[in-house]
Amino acid sequence: QVQLTESGGGSVPPGGSLRLSCVASGATAIRNGMAWFRQVPGKEREGVASIYAGGGTPAYAPSVKGRFIISQDDAKNTIYLQMNSLKPEDTAMYYCAANWLGYTWTSTKAFSRWGQGTQVTVSS
Repeated sequence: QVQLTESGGGSVPPGGSLRLSCVASGATAIRNGMAWFRQVPGKEREGVASIYAGGGTPAYAPSVKGRFIISQDDAKNTIYLQMNSLKPEDTAMYYCAANWLGYTWTSTKAFSRWGQGTQVTVSS
């Protein structure tokens, strides 16, 4: 059974930091490409960052580039999202995605496996 489990969400003031984790269990093939997305009520889910097996340069949404860092630990089957200099507009449910299907990573159609999400709230 393939499963993605996110953790690390919470509530922080503006300028704070959080690190999200996503553990992938089950078939290792789903880790060919993984990503973080986020969604706020009433809006479409948007791609935040992506990372691929075998190396290569991670990709970031313009709104988070320079503040967020995506990384992976193959030994732990885990990807991370280090979020720094958080802003109120970063408030959202954050989802881990896996099993990249080859499409542009910013589309939800690019991944077939999803976690349940972890809430991030940035507020003073």
